[in-house]
Amino acid sequence: MSTPTPEIHLAQRPEADALLSRSPLAALTGMLLDQQVPMEWAFSGPYTIAERMGGDDLDAHAIAAYDPEEFAALLSAKPAVHRYPGSMAQRIQQLCRYLVEEYDGDAEAVWRDATSGKELLARLEALPGFGKQKAQIFLALLGKRYGVRPKGWREAAGPYGEAGSYRSAADITGPESLAKVRAYKQEAKRAAKAAKENKSKE
Repeated sequence: MSTPTPEIHLAQRPEADALLSRSPLAALTGMLLDQQVPMEWAFSGPYTIAERMGGDDLDAHAIAAYDPEEFAALLSAKPAVHRYPGSMAQRIQQLCRYLVEEYDGDAEAVWRDATSGKELLARLEALPGFGKQKAQIFLALLGKRYGVRPKGWREAAGPYGEAGSYRSAADITGPESLAKVRAYKQEAKRAAKAAKENKSKE
């Protein structure tokens, strides 16, 4: 099933979002980078990496074969692609090596012929650097923004698959929804902190 080109607003930068719209590997890489940094910073990363590698897209074979120290330096150059460019460089290379071994470097093959949400979730969870939560958020992103909707995809994505929610990257369509998702995340963080403090008082 070929994916229609969606309108993506995760990086909040037109050129970076255009790459996310057309490149399955860029979308996966952005999702991988989306931790411990603002979402726009994470999802701008694939565009920065492609630019520094001298291309207009990411290539799993090229990244997998890149010298690890040089690739880490490429991510560390100012402005850095992530707060932890060295460890993220390793993770991106691990992801690309896996894609080369399992899918001949074709990131879209991860979801192209998935017959159910459950199968797709299992494939995403098998990717290096993707735990259950990240896999569910990406599954929701595929369903809500990229039109990849195998049977049962919402259920497999858990709470992130809910229609009309503002929980994650999957729900962002522009600055307004980004603000709502950010507010939801901050509230969730506050609630988790309060619960932890209450537990320590018991």
